[in-house]
Amino acid sequence: MTIEINATHDPKRRSWIDSANDPAGDFPIQNLPFGVFDDGRGARGGVALGDVIIDLARLRTAGLLSGPAEEAAQAASGATLAPLLDCPPAAVSALRARLSDLFRRDGEGQGVVPPEALVPMADAKLLMPLKPTAFTDFCTSYDHIRRMGGGTPKLPALSLPVAYNGRASSVRASGAPVVRPNGQFETSPGSGEVRFGPEPMLDFELEFGVWLRGGNALGESIDMAQAEAMMFGCCLVNDWSARGIQFFESVLGPHLGKSFLTTISPWIVTMEALAPFRVAARGRDEGEPAVAAHLLDAQDRAHGGIDVELTADLVADGQEVRIVRSNLAELYWTLAQMTAHQASNGAPLESGDLIATGTVSGAAEEARGCLAEITMRGGAPIELPDGSTRTMLEDGDTLTLRGRAMAEGFLPVGFGACSGTIHPAKGTK
Repeated sequence: MTIEINATHDPKRRSWIDSANDPAGDFPIQNLPFGVFDDGRGARGGVALGDVIIDLARLRTAGLLSGPAEEAAQAASGATLAPLLDCPPAAVSALRARLSDLFRRDGEGQGVVPPEALVPMADAKLLMPLKPTAFTDFCTSYDHIRRMGGGTPKLPALSLPVAYNGRASSVRASGAPVVRPNGQFETSPGSGEVRFGPEPMLDFELEFGVWLRGGNALGESIDMAQAEAMMFGCCLVNDWSARGIQFFESVLGPHLGKSFLTTISPWIVTMEALAPFRVAARGRDEGEPAVAAHLLDAQDRAHGGIDVELTADLVADGQEVRIVRSNLAELYWTLAQMTAHQASNGAPLESGDLIATGTVSGAAEEARGCLAEITMRGGAPIELPDGSTRTMLEDGDTLTLRGRAMAEGFLPVGFGACSGTIHPAKGTK
């Protein structure tokens, strides 16, 4: 891989920000993800560390950054991280290294970093890191396709990472209300009776996303090494699904059943921060098609996966229950393969494109990544701690996704919450 282990990954490194040393936290000094926040003084870029946000603009004003690190900090200081994605990778790496040194326990930063450069996360609203230039949602889980299709996945899904082009304008950061959409659906499967009204089968999808830097010209494809180099960083994705609308409309694929909202975690965890957690890509079993030549790369086979435990928690009637535990490493296709495939026909990728994996399900029963899988399309309701049941999401429910990258010998890093609460459809009470 192009990204190697360096001093920022040192598991022994600790921060003088005490909350960053909490082993259960998402944001140790080894992480340093980028985001955009507003604490009442305007939207601007920052970096998460423990329970505080490093205000990059104030750090620059204090004269604590220089050279390539200052260049990257300037690009990340505004109300959007789009300029940061256009920065040279070496500059972004230099900024992470400088922040790691400034905030490590035995570094020069304590007593030098001005207090106003540290914003309590609890006092800030986390915003979209940038507006996606485009959004593509893939379907790359063998087990998700197997369960939803009722058997062995069909040839296209085993030969290429299938996907649809989603709606970038409805991507929102964690916490945005999930308004139940109105649409057309059959009153019961196969009934032929169609009505327009509030979606009766609202679902979530536990997904993972990658933000892209750079791009390719119209008519030109990219190889796997270029695809890897284009990946800037990752986030969690919940591509909410209106199953009734989706199942009825899908002649040409998903449309209104998916375009009403996609929720992402607001922090971008860089590919550099994720370097220790790279693992081998899923192999191919006997009888499965070989990986196509344009998606085959020795480095990707050896390190294309990422070991990230993904979970989904449902809060219903005030009680929280974990309903999914899965792992990104079980996907049939890698992030680089998805990226390369997106451009394989000459479609131009652009800086700021967001690519999502589709539902991340695994072989285990607890690794069913959506309610349609968990309840077998409503035939096997789940029971909640208070004795109530769910086949799909109800108004008032809150669904939260979390992720944790882990590897032996390294400190885990997280992504922050990806959460949404279901609100009634417009025009209903």
